[in-house]
Amino acid sequence: MAIWLVQLALDRWRHSEQCQRGEGADSQPLVLITETAHGPRVDAANDAGREAGAESGMMLADARTLCPRLKVAPSDPAGDLAFLERLALWAQRWGPWSAIDAPDGLLVDVTAVAHLFGGEERLLEDVHTRFAAQGLTVRAAIAPTAGAAWALSHYGADNGPASAILAPDDDGAARLASLPVAALRLDADVLLVLRRLGLKQLGDMAQLGRDAVQRRFRGRRAPSANPLMRMDQLLGRLPEPLLPVVAVEAPLVQRRLMEPIRHRSLLDQVLADLADDMVRELEGRGEGARRLELGMWRVDGEVVLRRLELAASTRDAAHICRLFSARLDDVDAGFGIEMLRLRASWSEPLVLAQAELDAAAEEHGTSLAACIDRLTVRLGARAVRRPVPRASHVPERAQGWQPPLEPEQDSQHLFDFHSRPLKILERPEKIAVLYASPDGYPRRFRWRGDVHEVVRVEGPERIAPEWWREKGSARLRDYYRIEDGAGRRYWIYRAGLADDGRGGMPDWFLQGMFG
Repeated sequence: MAIWLVQLALDRWRHSEQCQRGEGADSQPLVLITETAHGPRVDAANDAGREAGAESGMMLADARTLCPRLKVAPSDPAGDLAFLERLALWAQRWGPWSAIDAPDGLLVDVTAVAHLFGGEERLLEDVHTRFAAQGLTVRAAIAPTAGAAWALSHYGADNGPASAILAPDDDGAARLASLPVAALRLDADVLLVLRRLGLKQLGDMAQLGRDAVQRRFRGRRAPSANPLMRMDQLLGRLPEPLLPVVAVEAPLVQRRLMEPIRHRSLLDQVLADLADDMVRELEGRGEGARRLELGMWRVDGEVVLRRLELAASTRDAAHICRLFSARLDDVDAGFGIEMLRLRASWSEPLVLAQAELDAAAEEHGTSLAACIDRLTVRLGARAVRRPVPRASHVPERAQGWQPPLEPEQDSQHLFDFHSRPLKILERPEKIAVLYASPDGYPRRFRWRGDVHEVVRVEGPERIAPEWWREKGSARLRDYYRIEDGAGRRYWIYRAGLADDGRGGMPDWFLQGMFG
């Protein structure tokens, strides 16, 4: 079953505080906008706004020209997506699992459950009734495949529940033949090509033939860019994997205080109690915390948040308190804090460990995870990283950075390189090189305004481009290890050959320096 929230952003805005419970939301023209490099752009418009001429995708200046009294509110795509995730969990009342069909739809598995609601028509009526009770405008459809259900909900569910149901024994190709090609969920540029070819309905593609369409869109592997792949998914000839939304209850503990607190000593004491409660909660789950969020509710209604991300999962209450203590120095308690809540938004399985050994390691400062956590709190999350090799023979891709204690990927397929410089520039810098012939050794080069005489040369070492990542016009590289008159050694390369047919004369770059 596909559920399309026709006006998700507007319906959600109607429930916001800015709209005062939705009273008069459609009485005047309204648009939701997003700031772009060229100015505000209209993302959604209500009924009055569309009647005045405002359309989605239009620039706000053009919309105001058509309707000067247009009311404007900022759109919130991230909030809409979070709201859609909550709706996906709520929609599991109609099926065992559900998935998000971004940006404004849901997919629910209703296989063998329609009889629990009195049939498929009664099921669709229940969907519309319950969404309407929440002030949400939806269109729903049921079909054997997700693609067919999506097509019916968007383009074929205007005449009631009966027209929005496609039974497994129905001829899907004939039933959906009158729908527009936009029902295939294709990219805008692909739809434009289909319209230029005269293909306006799904039935037109069947008359044209698969071979003609396949020749025109050969090489397009993404489903949203390949009409034949989308058609096969719609008719059930190809599977369409979906990612279900799974409810995960994060461990959470809180303290409601009888009297608001303002002093740091009392705050530390409550934090210690929360840490102990969190440890017991995590032990019951057999997990350890990787990310913690501490929320402090002040008397005036303000909420102060502090977050931690740990290098390794932990259930050490003392360690949690030490890390949070560095984040509480700048907390403004105002008239007092009346509630504290500690939530583990990210947790991992953690087996029981010998507490005595861990405590000894912590006491003598030999716990690597604790050391990394302290450095992260002081320096920032992105300041503590470690280099790891990558499976690439291109120098700038042969190394990456990752969190210190993350498991390293399998290195059995890594390349055994020749000698590499100790320092490799983040980006190769272009240099001017003088050489005897286009394929000869470099004799002199200019870098950052200085001219260097080359006294020794070793090479070349040829490195071919990665054809599976780069375009066919990528050029070969010939690397040289050179030494100038002052004894400094560099790693330079020539990009391309003079007669390779992939550009003009070769360019030279400096990529690294030896110690």
